[in-house]
Amino acid sequence: MSHSEVLYVPAGEGLTKWVSGETYTMKVTKQHTIGSLAFVEAIVPPGGGPIAHAHSAEDEAFYLLDGELEFLDGDRTFVAGAGDFVFIPRTRRHRFKNITDTPAKTLFLFTPAGPEDLFVEGGDDPRPQG
Repeated sequence: MSHSEVLYVPAGEGLTKWVSGETYTMKVTKQHTIGSLAFVEAIVPPGGGPIAHAHSAEDEAFYLLDGELEFLDGDRTFVAGAGDFVFIPRTRRHRFKNITDTPAKTLFLFTPAGPEDLFVEGGDDPRPQG
């Protein structure tokens, strides 16, 4: 793919990885955008979410499609629900966690791209349910 072409990723497509019980589908990685951004769809099961962390060189933004996630912002927490948007500037300590009993679905992006490599390289390939 040329970096001057439009990228189209149909619904249900993208590189999918399981990471710590969560399902991450990379719609766009740094390879697609010359590093400008990465865009990920995530299904976060009850109790799921990463530990508190900060990105030294990337901003992160979330848009909740379904369910609720509790976000940590430094030392405070708040709950975001479907239709809510959350922007996390680089170097800000944060995390998200599903504190409900139903899965949450969110879209998030990194700018510039790069942190998605953790999912691509460290995640497991999904296996069919049986």
